[in-house]
Formats: sequence, structure tokens, C-alpha cells
Amino acid sequence: MASINLPERCGVMLLPDCTLFPHGGLPLYIFEPRYRKMLEEALEGDCFFAVARLLGGETDDPALCAAPVGTIGLVRASREQDDGTSQLLIHGVLRVRFTGWHEDRDYPYASIEPVISIFTPEKQATAAMKTLRGAVEDAVRPLPEEVQAGVFALLDRADEPGLMSDIICQQFIHEADLRQELLEMASIGDRIPVICEYLRTASIVAEDGD
Repeated sequence: MASINLPERCGVMLLPDCTLFPHGGLPLYIFEPRYRKMLEEALEGDCFFAVARLLGGETDDPALCAAPVGTIGLVRASREQDDGTSQLLIHGVLRVRFTGWHEDRDYPYASIEPVISIFTPEKQATAAMKTLRGAVEDAVRPLPEEVQAGVFALLDRADEPGLMSDIICQQFIHEADLRQELLEMASIGDRIPVICEYLRTASIVAEDGD
């Protein structure tokens, strides 16, 4: 992902109670004409669009109804149906802040800026990852062994706390408000105790997907 050049503007899909995290996968069914147009133009271009949580009812001005931070994603697979609708999988790439909304498209279209998360101090990164993994291990202990093995395989993909926290958020955090809160937290260190507390108290069932 380090070599990907992100656009300065992109289409934005507004979805109620839906938050995509970086490194997470989100299957989507595209049926609205405006989003069919957005997908068409994305596929003809750089294959990027963003996902933002819709706050309440949608209005003509996305600035009034969209969460300020979302995730830009890359279309990894898309299959158009005979009726013009599409099934696709979008892969989260990076948190982005929506800095301005434009009216020159038939779909929500925004200027974006990256939201960069850094874990400090770096020397505590290994300990932070052990804390996160331990919290997940405790949470999934009641689940069948094959399910646990799948969970640990996901965690093994992570080589730094930010990636591990995003994998856990995507797969295991189910409360919509908390997901958005964690997405908007700039500090990885601040996310970790919130994630661990949720895992300690919640009934965990892993989400399907990436």
C-alpha cells in the first residue's frame, strides 16, 4: 500500500451504521443509479472510492450528514449483473478526512486528506501487540478451536500495533458508534485500551470478510 498514490478527490458511498477500517474488506451491492455511476467512473480510473458513515437521514449536503472521517478503499473485485447492479469487494486502504464536498457529480464527491496514525513510543510496540493479542485470545476462548485458529491467522498478518488494532476493529467491534469513534482516534495508543475493554465485556463473534 505504501506505493499507492491516493487521489485528492474521490467518490464517497454514504452508508448508515457502516464503518470500514484500513486493511478490512467490505462486500457491497451497488444498485442505486448514482453509486452505479460512481463505481463505473472509479473502475475507469484509479479504482478508489471512500466509505463514510451516514449520521441520521441523508440530506442534500453531505457535510451535514456524513461522519467527518471515513476510509478510502480500493475495489478488489467487481462483478456487474445483467440488470446493471454490481457485487463488489472493497479493501480499506487509509483513514481520510473529508475536507470539502463538491456538487459536480451525481453522487457524493469530496476532497480528502489522509489521517496518519503513528504509535509512540515505538519501543513499546511489541508490548502493545501482545496486549491486544491477549485480549483477543481471552475473548475467543469459548469459541471452537477452528474458529480460534482463523482468528489467530488474521492477527498473524499484523507486524505493528496500528494494523493489529484495525484488524481487530474490523472483525470484532460490532457497536456502530464505537467503530466510528475508534476510526476517528488519531492515536493508536488511545485505541488500545478502548478495544481491550470492549473485548473484555462483549460477546465476540468474528465478522465475515477480509
